[in-house]
Amino acid sequence: MNRNLYLFDFDGTLTCKDTLFDFLKFSFPKVYFINYLIFIPLFIVSKLKIIDAGFVKEMFISKFLKGKSYVEINQLAQNYFEQNHQELIYSKADEYIKSLSNYNDKFIVSASVDFWIQPFADYYEMGLICTKAKYDEQGFFTGKFASPNCNYQEKKNRIEKEIDLSLYDKIIAFGDTKGDEAMFSIATKSNFRYFN
Repeated sequence: MNRNLYLFDFDGTLTCKDTLFDFLKFSFPKVYFINYLIFIPLFIVSKLKIIDAGFVKEMFISKFLKGKSYVEINQLAQNYFEQNHQELIYSKADEYIKSLSNYNDKFIVSASVDFWIQPFADYYEMGLICTKAKYDEQGFFTGKFASPNCNYQEKKNRIEKEIDLSLYDKIIAFGDTKGDEAMFSIATKSNFRYFN
């Protein structure tokens, strides 16, 4: 029996919207738009590749969550998941993931930060490879990432570091942007915008 590895990008591949902005807007409705407006110039220069996009993302998330405890952040993430997951995940993606037998391994591989996508990974019984948040010794978010932004080449690097690819007969990857091309390079089958 063949053993397959399934690798899923998250935002735009499994979800119908970008969860970074959606999670922060849901969790901090009163201050979200003010902070978003302040960051528009930085978002523009990061799109133009003048500033590193991962750095801007780190700053933006820090604006909302720096100094909050691991417990508090995880509660926000759980609330976000419970209120939104049915509308967020493409129904075709939901059915596909649930149809995969447990003999095969499946992972979310995402540039999003661990705290708000961990509940989705838990729900679907998937492994998670993503950008990691950094906490201090007391368990408070430092506003920094503990890993490089998990996009482009970093996706491939992390997959190869965290998964023994020699165990699998096939590697099936799903993505929706150029940020997934490095992941596609190690797949035996690549699926671009398969669920939407």
